[in-house]
Amino acid sequence: MSLNQLSEVKVSGGRLLRMQHESAMCNGTMTFAIFLPPQSQQGPNLSAQVNKVPALYWLSGLTCNDENFCQKSGAFSVAAQLGMALIMPDTSPRNANIEGEYEAYDLGTGAGFYVNATQAPWSAAYNMYSYVTEELPQLIQSNFAVSEQAAISGHSMGGHGALICALKNPGRYASVSAFAPIASPSKCPWGQKGLTAYLGKDEASWAQWDANQLVQINHAAGIAPQNLLIDQGTSDPFYKDQLMPELFNATCERLQHPVDYREREGYDHSYYYISSFIEEHLRYHVTHLGLTV
Repeated sequence: MSLNQLSEVKVSGGRLLRMQHESAMCNGTMTFAIFLPPQSQQGPNLSAQVNKVPALYWLSGLTCNDENFCQKSGAFSVAAQLGMALIMPDTSPRNANIEGEYEAYDLGTGAGFYVNATQAPWSAAYNMYSYVTEELPQLIQSNFAVSEQAAISGHSMGGHGALICALKNPGRYASVSAFAPIASPSKCPWGQKGLTAYLGKDEASWAQWDANQLVQINHAAGIAPQNLLIDQGTSDPFYKDQLMPELFNATCERLQHPVDYREREGYDHSYYYISSFIEEHLRYHVTHLGLTV
């Protein structure tokens, strides 16, 4: 699969690349960013793989694209020190020629919800789950000095994405964390709107895309639980109506699913909050990825 490099900049001793490619899963051109730390000894030929490093996949939230985390998180110096690649995909297909894709901030462009849509017209392109878990990792591992070892994290809608990607694929990710995730999308306005449009009105079909329900599904199936790290600001304006962490935490407590829940007094939903604690998350992931720091 051919890659088109849009830009490259040196940062914290590593390389930040912005790339485009044609996606089979999303039926069009997709953009992603990748940070390669100095430990990833990559020559000018993108296919040259000398020293492979593990990767953290970062999933962004509503209205974001691949650039928000790059520009606002302050993560690169820590990732460079730890020897970890960072992969930042877009949050949805763009210019998919789907009616209504640009009409609302919480549906369509910038709002893919990391599901595989089953409902027309969205099913033609909105398959972000398969893109993130299958197509993009294969592309990364084939073209960059990045190993199969992976962790996953995200914010808000992307926190929802990180949780469902890990819970739907036990053992795939060495670790998972989330900042202010939409952990029970079936119960909140953002989730209900997106899941109805992408999956249909039958709420039973939503269960496989809802972290709160996936914890219960995995428990009933006897699947060993994976530790979760969840970060939440107490002054987040979406705390009560959209995020509802108490509901998810209660489910995990009832089923003894391990969650390291870190409540941050006075922090909101912004990248000021994310940048304040991203180092903690990266260091958490690096311990599970087997890197020696």
